[in-house]
Amino acid sequence: MKPRTMLLVALILGAAALRLVPHPSNFTPIGALALFAGAQFDDKRWAFIVPLAAMLLSDIVIGFHSGMPVIYLAFAAIVCMGFLLKEKKTALRVTTASLAAATFFFVVSNFAVWAFDRLYPLTLQGLVTCYIAAIPFFQNWLVATLFYSAVLFGGFAFAERKLPGLASAHS
Repeated sequence: MKPRTMLLVALILGAAALRLVPHPSNFTPIGALALFAGAQFDDKRWAFIVPLAAMLLSDIVIGFHSGMPVIYLAFAAIVCMGFLLKEKKTALRVTTASLAAATFFFVVSNFAVWAFDRLYPLTLQGLVTCYIAAIPFFQNWLVATLFYSAVLFGGFAFAERKLPGLASAHS
């Protein structure tokens, strides 16, 4: 395995491991690492495999739930958002993508809660109530995605400058 790929895998597995240590509710790097994987891996298969495998490994410890298919598909879509950053990773583009990824996840995951968990009536009012109830969770998710995106993208850009051998063939 190339040094670049090894470092990317290590960063993503390390970020996923943060799900297993005590943290504020929904303050995890998972959204950021899916975005990061899409933007950094030259091989698109690895861009999907590594963050989804990291999620699966941490879910084995945390526990499985009925919403996993929707959650995993949402993270796969966030990896695809990362593909849009592959050619040009500026602070503005990463921040915008992080905001979009966090918002996308909020909309999709809470729609799934409304549609499948039967916690809310399957009406427009039930959907609105579901989204309103989820706003406190979104706040931490958004801040975490922005924070960990800055750490992952910024840290890796710093490493690429210090160790030119880490640069992608597409950089």
